[in-house]
Amino acid sequence: MSTPHNRQRPMCHALNGAPRSSSVVDDASPENSHTAPVNRGDQLFVPPLNFSMVDYGVYRCGFPDIPNFPFLKSLGLRSVIYLCTEPYPEANMHFLNSNGIRLFQFGMEGSKESFVNIPEGIFRSALQALLDERNRPLLIHCKRGKHRTGCLVGCFRKLQNWCLASIFDEYQRFAADKARVPDQRFIELFDISSVEHLPSSTPPYFKSRNR
Repeated sequence: MSTPHNRQRPMCHALNGAPRSSSVVDDASPENSHTAPVNRGDQLFVPPLNFSMVDYGVYRCGFPDIPNFPFLKSLGLRSVIYLCTEPYPEANMHFLNSNGIRLFQFGMEGSKESFVNIPEGIFRSALQALLDERNRPLLIHCKRGKHRTGCLVGCFRKLQNWCLASIFDEYQRFAADKARVPDQRFIELFDISSVEHLPSSTPPYFKSRNR
């Protein structure tokens, strides 16, 4: 596949952690962030399964439950990108509505061949919502935060000019022994030129990376 002249060559990234945030999020590595509660005074903040920071104002995780709501509230979320086909639970909707958080649902079937027959239009729409700065801070999640979420983050990394080796390494860190070859194949073959016309509200630093 040829590389457009106006696009930088993909760069490999060392995945020894992620940028530190001013919120309660301190470590973006799945090994350290998806189970350990965070103490802040008298309140215990419990991150959802597979929680991590992806980029500034972008987080990922598995399906949040009621004990995770105080932690999520501390992030000051504007939006949630939900990648499952099932209706959002009533308790979760109440939490979003009570905190002025917008729900974007892009239903994708979850299976071992989850991305074989997926309409690419749905996936592009999810990626456009992720790129839109007006939706941030935002949280991406599916059921376990591994496959559907991993594919969306992987294609986001392609737009950030990460090399495939680094993208697959990140995917495998979260999927662990559940890593799927079809997911990684989908990321590899996904045509990022279909989203080259970035939203006008895309963060300026992101646009500068893709000139």
